Amino acid sequence: MNIDGATQTYGIIGWPVKHSLSPLFQMFFLQQRKINGCYVPFAVEPERLEQAVAGLWAVGVSGFNVTVPHKEAVMPLVSPDLDAQRIGAVNTVKRSPQGWLATNTDWRGVAAVVKGVNVDLDHSSALLFGAGGTARAVLHALAGLGLETVYICNRNRARLEALLAVANNHYPELHCVPVAWEQGEVTAACQASKLLLNSTSIGLQQGDRFPFNLDVGEGAAMDAVYRPDGSTCFTQAAATSRRVVDGLPMLIAQGAASFAWWHECELPSCSQALRVIEQKLGRKPLLLSGWEDAR
Repeated sequence: MNIDGATQTYGIIGWPVKHSLSPLFQMFFLQQRKINGCYVPFAVEPERLEQAVAGLWAVGVSGFNVTVPHKEAVMPLVSPDLDAQRIGAVNTVKRSPQGWLATNTDWRGVAAVVKGVNVDLDHSSALLFGAGGTARAVLHALAGLGLETVYICNRNRARLEALLAVANNHYPELHCVPVAWEQGEVTAACQASKLLLNSTSIGLQQGDRFPFNLDVGEGAAMDAVYRPDGSTCFTQAAATSRRVVDGLPMLIAQGAASFAWWHECELPSCSQALRVIEQKLGRKPLLLSGWEDAR
């Protein structure tokens, strides 16, 4: 990479952000497309978000990703599109003559991995754990995949009811069913569902244990959480009866969608980027048969 006066700058804002894998695959995408650009992490404290966004504009940054805890707080500082408005959060921002434009590609990452695990969801059911911002992105993706029913399980009943209200308002074609935070109802929902998805933070900490036994039914299980070795407590709980995938492919796929939106180009190769990151982390290769260029 040769940095000169024409180099475009992209990055990611978060707090903390030094652990982010985004620079690895975004730099791969830039090199793959022979774009004169760089991608760097920007550690932005929550109380300095507005100042940071203005500063990124002032120094000519071309675009940036947004991660926790800024995805919702950044919305008043940018112009979000319909996807971001429906999800209630932003993860991708780009410069335009009208100012900062914003979208949310997290749902595209979910949809891409559903395609990758090659599960036919037409007229079927899914079980979603969680009711926060990530769950809203997952629900936005599921609404376009032909599902009839989405079971939603969350520990906090008030947040669950809020997500159900969002679903009824934006996705009336989906039949969303609340599931109690207890094994009996979870088992019944698992048995009825081809796809299980974890959007909670359970598994982020070493030693976390997923609170439910998920070894019933068949299909696939996807976690939004990723671990360096590819094994999370959620994937461990579901691995007996299902094809399991941690959150790394989802992370790469949403990043590829961000890249394509920034540069108005076709999606870069997610499977090639996945191989690069797997080698970097020293983890076993994951074959996603539904990705056209999977190796």
